[in-house]
Amino acid sequence: MANVLEGLKYTREHEWAKVEGNIVITGITDYAQSELSDIVMVEPPKIGTTIKAGDAVGTIEAVKAVSDLFAPVSGEVIEVNEKVIKDPGIINRDPYNEGWLYKIKMSNPAEVENLLSAEQYRELIAGH
Repeated sequence: MANVLEGLKYTREHEWAKVEGNIVITGITDYAQSELSDIVMVEPPKIGTTIKAGDAVGTIEAVKAVSDLFAPVSGEVIEVNEKVIKDPGIINRDPYNEGWLYKIKMSNPAEVENLLSAEQYRELIAGH
């Protein structure tokens, strides 16, 4: 069973979002990294990029497949986790902490209300 942390928000595309004031830290869920298997490359959006909630903003490549990364909220990318670019396996080992992908300065904090709770995300992945 995939680990789903309380206190985080989730997308239907299997990203998590940790809200800290006006900043959102995001990455892929434990379920997503498990389904992808061994992650070999990640290409998050570049710092300074303006992104829109739901848009494909980067890619993540695993031995099994290549998937798009989707923005959980709209805003500006203010930081990228350089460690996961150099060692994408961090995402497999620790998707919710060391494996975060990028930080967004939100342009519309109300969009957080559109994300799933931990309970709703558990229900989403339960059928898979």
